[in-house]
Amino acid sequence: MAGQDKTSENETMMQAFEWYVPADHKHWQRLRNAVAGLKATGIDNLWVPPGCKASSSQGNGYDIYDLYDLGEFDQKGSRPTKWGSKEDLMQLLEKAKDVGVGIYWDAVLNHKAAADETQKCLAVEVDPNDRTREISQPYEIEAWVRFKFPGRGGKYSNQEYHFSGTDTNAENQKNAIYRIEGNGKNWSQSVDKEKGNYDFLMYSDLDYNHPEVQNDVVNWGTWLGKETGIKGIRFDAIKHASKDIQVLILLSYCPVFGGFSQAICGILGYELRHRMFWKDSLPDMCAYLSRMAHKFSLFDAPLVYNFSQISTTEDADLRKVFDNTLVQVEPYNAVTLVMNHDTQPYQALEVRIEPFFKPLAYALILLRQSGYPCVFYGDLYGIKGDPGNNVQAFGVSCGGKLPDLCLARKLYAYGKQNDYFDYPQCIGWTREGTWDYPHGLACVMSNAGPNEKDMYVGYLHKGEVWTDVLGWEPSEVTIDEHGNGLFPCPGTSVAVWVKKDAPGRERFGKFDADIYKT
Repeated sequence: MAGQDKTSENETMMQAFEWYVPADHKHWQRLRNAVAGLKATGIDNLWVPPGCKASSSQGNGYDIYDLYDLGEFDQKGSRPTKWGSKEDLMQLLEKAKDVGVGIYWDAVLNHKAAADETQKCLAVEVDPNDRTREISQPYEIEAWVRFKFPGRGGKYSNQEYHFSGTDTNAENQKNAIYRIEGNGKNWSQSVDKEKGNYDFLMYSDLDYNHPEVQNDVVNWGTWLGKETGIKGIRFDAIKHASKDIQVLILLSYCPVFGGFSQAICGILGYELRHRMFWKDSLPDMCAYLSRMAHKFSLFDAPLVYNFSQISTTEDADLRKVFDNTLVQVEPYNAVTLVMNHDTQPYQALEVRIEPFFKPLAYALILLRQSGYPCVFYGDLYGIKGDPGNNVQAFGVSCGGKLPDLCLARKLYAYGKQNDYFDYPQCIGWTREGTWDYPHGLACVMSNAGPNEKDMYVGYLHKGEVWTDVLGWEPSEVTIDEHGNGLFPCPGTSVAVWVKKDAPGRERFGKFDADIYKT
């Protein structure tokens, strides 16, 4: 319509891996084959796994060995990474660009694993629960801290790195947290204060007080951006990085990845042990965003825990689902999610969400106006499991309807939002539509028995007949002359109502979830 601003199209991100994806070096190939279908169902950006060479050909990449090896060099037992070769990666990136899907890279910059040689150095043991407290006198250890990258032979970078700590003394195989001594060496100071000082996470801890390490992380980001053309970065283990380094990375990477509005501000993970730590203190999360001038986004961990608590509690109050969540107070900087590779079953940070509640949770992050939703590969395609280690496999979640929820977001979840959070076990909301996305949407859910809710969708919709795009509620609803409809939903379920002949309805139910087909 002339004179009116075009409505911004809803975007959705997918975490494009789960912990038990097969180590067959074909993941990039599978994603390349799937990316057009993902785009068609409303996925605009993929958060891909760490694609740099890990400590072995089975490593997921958080055990990072060589930042400059994207599956190009014969190192650590194979040329490709667990995910595939560099050629496969580049073909995925090309296909993603062709269909309009952005790629976010999972960058592991805190540490290195599987050094090529040991080196004698002076070190002191520190208390694992208080890394500021020394529990030994300084003594010489044999540390795995020499990285020569013989398979790469100096291509792209000659950096051999400097370290501030390690976790093993190769001389006697003693595992401990060792702070390496030396002129000016210490833990970085402006890091999270958990455990006294949370600079050290695992393996060999990079010394970001050293200018060569600082220069290398800047050079690597520039190289990665030019080499791959990715849209942006998800930072791993940022909790263990000093504020100064975060600012350095932020300022140096933004010109490469298109500025603050692109990938640098895309995704931020807090780390614990091997992977993400959920910072469940909302004041701490808000303080971090303020300190970083809101240039990053944070995963809404408190929301995930709310989903878990509500799904596992009889007669839980759905009206409280957004209480004390990041999306409630900082919606622009909240990445909303239901599950990821760290909270999935059998992982150390597993968060239990009952299967019946998964579609409700996804409707809550996908069909409302606040937050940037990230759907999980394991929910869309299933979790493969690891039978050899008694890890159970899981099929697709949401009864296979997660792609339809994503598509409903892309096509219909626009315009003014009217909330009906007025009953503990049944809530709903509507989106009235806009001039250029006029069709609107109504969502109603129950965590108890079947229910219904009288909701306003806009007087412009009077006389329209609406049906559930998920197909779980078989009835039809006619919008009355005042723009209201009485929308039912099944028990312990959700219904998503849209005009029955709205453009795009024929696209539902078409997603191919068999990504592992031969």
